[in-house]
Amino acid sequence: MSKAKQPKFAENLTFAHVLQPAFEEVMQDRFALKGKWNAEYFKRDAPLVLELGCGKGEYSIGLAKLQPQCNYVGVDIKGARIWRGARNVKEQDLTNVAFLRTHVDQITSCFAPGEVSAIWLTFSDPQIAKARKRLTSPLFLERYRRILAPGGVVNLKTDSELLYEYTLEQIEEQKLPLQESSADVYGELVPRLSPDEQAVLNIRTYYETMWLAEGRKIHYCRFGVHPLD
Repeated sequence: MSKAKQPKFAENLTFAHVLQPAFEEVMQDRFALKGKWNAEYFKRDAPLVLELGCGKGEYSIGLAKLQPQCNYVGVDIKGARIWRGARNVKEQDLTNVAFLRTHVDQITSCFAPGEVSAIWLTFSDPQIAKARKRLTSPLFLERYRRILAPGGVVNLKTDSELLYEYTLEQIEEQKLPLQESSADVYGELVPRLSPDEQAVLNIRTYYETMWLAEGRKIHYCRFGVHPLD
């Protein structure tokens, strides 16, 4: 661990909104908040939304301010990244955002069947050489299927044409309901949406802002995970 990260990890331990389950808790399916996020952590009944691979939690925080009627959990294994998001949550006094430090692979050990209303994948690693590890691979889609409530959706926002096209292929192969799709979010999709929908897609992460400055196009799709009849 670098010396620069040590204070961040130490401060994470002081944040009630940063949950860091032990390896054994997750691997042995003993995480105490599984199935109880709303009742025991947020202490209110509201749609539960996940941001997987959340980094600094910019989308979780942005959504939490736009849609305070929902509860948000950003999931990432990188403690130093979560620290930045956790600081922002504290400074902005947000009560509907939490962070979970664990591998995204372990979400079915941390969330119960039907507990989650929606999932956001924001600028996930496209895993160029390892399709199985992409967050929209059949392996991960099955995990989402296990925790999403009926009607729950996955939102993918990415600068990677490879990941976007791969995701559309998986949707077609698995006969999943595709609700929205655009290869150019800001040039083609956002202008035709309602103001509320525009606000959601106009949330921009630090890296997205840089990529847009480089002239990259941002891709987006929203889909369900239960195959159509």
